[in-house]
Amino acid sequence: MDYLAINKANWDERAPAHAASAMYGLDRFADPAHLSDIVRFDLPLLGDVTGLRGVHLQCHIGTDTVSLARLGARMTGLDLSPASLKEARRLAEAAGADVDFHEADVHDAVDVLGAGRFDLVYTGIGALCWLPDVARWARVVAGLLRPGGRLFVREGHPMLMTLGDDLRPHYPYFETDEPIVEEDAGTYTGDGTEFASRTTHCWDHGLGETITGLLAAGMRLTGLVEHDSVPWNALPGHMTADDQGEWRLTDRPGALAATFTLQAVKEG
Repeated sequence: MDYLAINKANWDERAPAHAASAMYGLDRFADPAHLSDIVRFDLPLLGDVTGLRGVHLQCHIGTDTVSLARLGARMTGLDLSPASLKEARRLAEAAGADVDFHEADVHDAVDVLGAGRFDLVYTGIGALCWLPDVARWARVVAGLLRPGGRLFVREGHPMLMTLGDDLRPHYPYFETDEPIVEEDAGTYTGDGTEFASRTTHCWDHGLGETITGLLAAGMRLTGLVEHDSVPWNALPGHMTADDQGEWRLTDRPGALAATFTLQAVKEG
């Protein structure tokens, strides 16, 4: 079985549990002003997206996609998991958000959605680790954007992704040919749900590899900010949450870059 089938089975099983979890808080979208914690964090760097034609790659259950639509963007969401998209469509309908969702592997996004159609490509937390080749992803991003269109991505920092429970590097910082294969009965929402599809295949990508891939695809880097927080308990027992749902190292939070926000524009 290939990595796509393995990961798809895992996400299909996670999706209903995530939709019911307090972490995603789908019930809070009953308030028409509510935005996901992640998009609310992004706002100072994201800026005004009113009227932009946007696509959210690897959109999962759509909380960030719907939030971007509430900010005035004309949003499309794409994900490989039909169970995730079922929850996303249900959320968008309940929230009164006009979002167009498509089921596809992210690498097929240009074929499915069309080339050069978007002003904004948005990729949220926890997306790039599921892709084996970050340069290939960068070419997809460039293919979707019109000249002058913008990429916005906030992602787990590759240094964070190397760390094990003992805060020592256990996983490769750089992209590898072979995946990191993990077995986990639960999920990051921490609600105790156990799944039958426990295997995942993932990859880390060095910051330089991600930037180089985007430059090679014809993108121009316009911003790179590193943050000391991450929106899930990435290192259980070592992190403390703030009232915005961001987690930092309890001891010396400034010692670790936990996430980064990268922005780039397609050269025209």
